[in-house]
Amino acid sequence: MSKQELEVIGQDGVEGCCAGLLAAPLDEDQAVELAKVFKALGDPIRLRLLSMIATRAGGEVCVCDLTPAFDLSQPTISHHLKLLRQAGLIDCERRGTWVYYWLLPEMTDRLAGILTRPAGTALPERNGKSVAGAAS
Repeated sequence: MSKQELEVIGQDGVEGCCAGLLAAPLDEDQAVELAKVFKALGDPIRLRLLSMIATRAGGEVCVCDLTPAFDLSQPTISHHLKLLRQAGLIDCERRGTWVYYWLLPEMTDRLAGILTRPAGTALPERNGKSVAGAAS
C-alpha cells in the first residue's frame, strides 16, 4: 500500500465533470484525477465501507457501527475511511467521541456519468453481432 496522500478531488460538483469515458478520450489531467478515485475504490474493504455508508438508513453512519463488520483494527478502518474522504467519495463530522460518515453523491454521480454510454449511441458490432448479444 502506498503511503502517499491523495488530494481531495471532485469538490466542484458534476458541472466541472469531464466528458464520459465512452463519449470522448480522457485528457491526461482527467485521467490522473479519475485514477485517484478508482484507486480509492480498488480495495475490497473500501468498497464495502462505501456500500455500508451509502445504504445506511438516514444517510449517515457512525464509525462505531462500521468497525465491528470487519476483522480489522479501528486505526485500519479509519485509514480506509480517510482514503475514501480524500477521494471525495464520503465526508464526515465528529460528534463528541464518534465520527459520522455520509456519501457525497456528487462523486458517485460523476463516476456513473463517466462510465455511462451516451444516450442513443449504438453498441459496436463484432462479427455481425452487437456487443450485448455477444455476451449472451
